This record gives sequence, structure tokens and C-alpha cells, in this order.
Amino acid sequence: MMCYSLKINSNWKLKYEGILLKYDYPDKYGRFGKFGGQYVPEVLMPVIQELTGAYEKHKKSASFKDELSYYLKDYAGRPTPLYFARRLTERLGGPKIYIKREDLAHGGAHKINNTLGQVLLAKKMGKTRVIAETGAGQHGIATAMAASMFGLKCEIYMGTEDMERQKLNVFRMELMGAELHPVSSGTKRLKDAIDDAMRDWVTNVETTYYVIGSVVGPHPYPMMVRDFQSVIGKETKQQIMEKENRLPDAIVACIGGGSNAMGIFYNFIENEEVGLIGVEAGGLGPEPGKHGATLCYGTEGALHGSYSYVLQNGSGQILDSHSIAAGLDYPGVGPEPAFLKSIGRLKAVSITDAEAVKGFQLLCETEGILPALESAHAIAYTEKIAKNYDKNQIVVINLSGRGDKDVEVVAKYLSK
Repeated sequence: MMCYSLKINSNWKLKYEGILLKYDYPDKYGRFGKFGGQYVPEVLMPVIQELTGAYEKHKKSASFKDELSYYLKDYAGRPTPLYFARRLTERLGGPKIYIKREDLAHGGAHKINNTLGQVLLAKKMGKTRVIAETGAGQHGIATAMAASMFGLKCEIYMGTEDMERQKLNVFRMELMGAELHPVSSGTKRLKDAIDDAMRDWVTNVETTYYVIGSVVGPHPYPMMVRDFQSVIGKETKQQIMEKENRLPDAIVACIGGGSNAMGIFYNFIENEEVGLIGVEAGGLGPEPGKHGATLCYGTEGALHGSYSYVLQNGSGQILDSHSIAAGLDYPGVGPEPAFLKSIGRLKAVSITDAEAVKGFQLLCETEGILPALESAHAIAYTEKIAKNYDKNQIVVINLSGRGDKDVEVVAKYLSK
């Protein structure tokens, strides 16, 4: 399902103060245009202000940056390769396709880039305990890994439905020393895990740091997570210039909350010749409750501390979401992707469960790479649009994670 025209308003840079010379968002209030902000209970404002001050201080510190760079390189395994997918390119018969291999980062996903940064910050702030939410389990694993390495207590909130379909990742988190809190309220998925994690944070702010896994939540989280994940796009830009001596024509990434997408998109925002395509969870179709395509079908509202697009009914009640990929099964999206979509810089589309499974199989068959079901959405959409490109053009897919965690889910799906 295509949900947004690729045609970009040629005056998009002129419509918002500051964009003409430089993309410089969020503003001092934590807003991306009208999106973002800090929609939190009054009791959380002091800790939000503490976090904002600490991040602003440490992100300018040479010692903090050097320490984080060390862990990203020697612990997480950066830089990850930008791989030319020759057989996939030949199969699709369109552009040259490159794959940014975040599946090869330590832990099997891009999530480690963010958790290393946030848990290091937590340690600098004197916190002794970190908590996190997780859907597909990759953020939970990455948080548990970072907490284990830095010697902090770690507790993870996860919906019971997600725990059932991601049993491997549940066990991996426990092996890393994390304590799991099953969440059986509501939809028993990611939204409800975030709700419970925030309740924990409110009552334990003195000792506890909440490691949010995506570009969602109140400011400074959307900015902070984007900054820590922007290493993906920084590497990609350098690598594609070395390989092709030019920028790609398009970058394709899946979007749930938006961390992997903003990670690769951010360094290309000002390069208008590069199309930015975010692929959401089309699930079982466009009916309410059957998908997680918030940019495509959502309306403006507040969720989990920020103003963005939300899947909601006419009364403002949050709707259920659905995706075969647990990491995309979320009824909201980060404020920065919402902003980029609203000004025409980001094209938002969706891929159904059935199409995502075919994308999963396609990359396995052509390249011997097992993608996460989240990333398989980006692969499936690239297959759809390949015919629109010629052989001299270049498309980069962000492969945000590996699919070991999804093999059982796909096997059950195909058996039906």
C-alpha cells in the first residue's frame, strides 16, 4: 500500500525557519515544527530537566565522545559494512542495491548504538539502575548488554504476547542478567510495555535511568536517540562515496518508532536528491486495529510524552496496532519522522505481513542473509519499486537487524 506521494515540495526548505541554511532540529523547546515537546506528568519534569542538562553537557565533552567511540568500535563492532547485494540486484533488475549491515552489529541489531550511549550517560549521571521497554526484544537485549558491561542493574518491560513470539530474545536478556517484567495489560505488546516502564520511572527517578529504545517519548529522547543512531547514516554516506563516488538515489528503512530510519536518514536530510522512504507495518490491511502504519493512517495527537501522529479514534483513544514484526507493532511514531513527512521530505508507505514474509524469504534466497521481519518490510518495498529505477541508479536498504528471532514466527506463518 502506497500512502504518500514521493513528490517533494520544492520549497520545503523555505517553509520553516532555519531549514534554508541548515537542518537544525529540534528547537530549544524540543520541537520538530509542531511535533515533539514534553507531554509528561509534573512529577517527571525535574528528571527530564536533569537528563536534558546532562546530555547537553556530555555530548559536547571530548572524553564522553572518545569513550563512546571506543565502545562502538571495540565492543559493538563498528563500522558495519555497506554491502553490494549483487544477486538481489540481478533478481530485481532495477537499481544497484546496497545493504547497510546493522545485523552485524553486536547483539544483532542497530539498537546497541543507542544503548551504549544512554547507559554510558546513565553511569555519568550516577544512576545505579536502568529500565527499558522492548517489543521485538532487540532493544531489551542491547540494554541488558550495555548494563552488564557497565555494571548497572537492568530491568526490562515486555508485553506477554511479544514474549511468546520472541522467546529466544527473552532468554538472551535473562542470560545477560536482566530481570524481565511481563506486561499482561491492554494489548500485551510494546505500547503497554512503555506504559509500565514509565510508571516505574515515575516512582524511582532518584536511582533509575529509563533507556528509551526509539526516537519517541518526551524531549530530549527523540533527539538523543537520533544522535546516537546517526552513526549509521554517517558511515553510509562515507562508504557509498568510497564505493560509487556519489550519493544514493534513495534510502529505504522500516519505521516503527523510527530509530533505525532516523539513524540512516539524518545525515542525508539536506541532500534533496536522495529520496527518504520509510516503510511501516501494513499488517493485515488498512482497517483500524489491523496495522501499525501511523504515518500513513494516523492523526495528530500525544502519546508517551510527545506530540506526533498517533493511531486513535475520534475520541482520542489509542487504537490497537498489529504487525507480524513485533518491533513495528506500535500505534505511534517519533516526532521527527512525523515532521519530515509533514514537510514532504519523507515518503511514508506500508507493507503487509504477507509481503514482509516474502521479503524475508527473498533476501535469504538471493544473498544468504537472514533479515529481521522489521527489516524485511524495507526489502519487500524495494522489490516493489525496483522497476521504477534504472541500472545506473542506487538504492540503499538499512538492514536494521538479523532474523534469528523471527524464524519460528515465519515458520508458523508459512505452515498456515
